[in-house]
Amino acid sequence: MISLLPLLGFAVVMYITPGPNNIMVASSAAAHGVSATLPHMFGIALGFAAMLMLVGAGAGAAVGAWPGLAPAMRWIGAGWMAWIAWKIATAKLPHEGGRRRLLGFWGAAGFQWINPKAWLIALAVAGSFIVPDHAAGPQVLRIGLVFLGCAMPCLLVWALLGSGTGRLLRAPAQFRAFNLVMAALLVASVVPVLAGS
Repeated sequence: MISLLPLLGFAVVMYITPGPNNIMVASSAAAHGVSATLPHMFGIALGFAAMLMLVGAGAGAAVGAWPGLAPAMRWIGAGWMAWIAWKIATAKLPHEGGRRRLLGFWGAAGFQWINPKAWLIALAVAGSFIVPDHAAGPQVLRIGLVFLGCAMPCLLVWALLGSGTGRLLRAPAQFRAFNLVMAALLVASVVPVLAGS
């Protein structure tokens, strides 16, 4: 049986620490507000919970069976994050009439499948919290529900930080600097993952 407290602690730490999802949520909330960012947040929460359950049910073993698949997924994910970072860095500012296109529910849910950090977390959770001599189904469901329950409160913290920062940025140079910092953080968040490929 899964020990709930360590799993809960792990889920909170994984969701609250900086990573691609949190950086994109903060950036989106700074540009569009928390309400407009909610579909993105729900996409992350449900997309990652679904991914986590599938990995726990055996998809992780399939990825491990093809040695070149995991590195390819890491590089594809890194490329997409670099493209998103470029879009954030070069986005038109609000005073220029710029409104970045929101990632939305399906985009955020789909992003989990190429997000290198999400894969590392999912594989770590499956290896650490699924007890081999117990039925996998109930364990995987419990893990998915714990991560789903932790997602929105942690993502909301990042959305509120982004929204608050967006309200403080008055000058065009401040918005530009914020966008550049968020883009750099997004790229930096994937470097440790790529270093392992």
